[in-house]
Amino acid sequence: MQDAAHVVVVDDHSDIRDLVRQYLEQHGYKVSVADGGASLRRLLERRTVDLIVLDVMMPGEDGLAVCRHIRTTLSIPIIFLTAMAEDTDRIIGLELGADDYLVKPFNPRELLARIRAVLRRATNPASHLAVQQPKNVRIGPWRLNLGRQEISGEDGVGIPLSTAEFRLLKVLVERPGLILSREQLLDLTVGRSADIFDRSIDNQVSRLRKKIEENPKNPSIIKTHWGGGYSLSAEVAFE
Repeated sequence: MQDAAHVVVVDDHSDIRDLVRQYLEQHGYKVSVADGGASLRRLLERRTVDLIVLDVMMPGEDGLAVCRHIRTTLSIPIIFLTAMAEDTDRIIGLELGADDYLVKPFNPRELLARIRAVLRRATNPASHLAVQQPKNVRIGPWRLNLGRQEISGEDGVGIPLSTAEFRLLKVLVERPGLILSREQLLDLTVGRSADIFDRSIDNQVSRLRKKIEENPKNPSIIKTHWGGGYSLSAEVAFE
């Protein structure tokens, strides 16, 4: 019952809270609002929440700190609202466990689409890699063996992946459909601040495509988003 999901909008600006609340309610969601981390925590003690829309830049306790606190006890999906220039905050947010982010100013229709996508992933129990700890992941026609770090097709023949290729594919698998920039992928795979001139992600994507795409020049599994980065467009299922 995705349309009846309970969404909490956390933002210190009342006009943004009210705009988002009204728009989401028009589309069938139950919506609560909070002006910061303290009021959000009080709400979480009383109500069951399906998704949190969380502003990053709030006075006092910012959204990153709120997300970090929530992730110590709860696995509620979180979508960050972040300012255009805060690329570092978006990367840190993903590392903390945020499920998606949207840049301000934003179109409410895009927020609605992202909420629907995140809730679809959240209601699929096979999508929780950390909780399920599966041994294999289905990626379209392929099976990724997490223990052996290899991928196999319908013939069952294993194709070994380098450590870099495996890390990149795992990051994409954990965030299906989410567009990740080169800088975010670098940070999530090697755990360091990305050099804007580092093209290793492009090289790794190219090598992965040669192994898993039917036509690497016209890829259908790992999509390129010009000026945005890459995303995994294949259906994902954990086994």
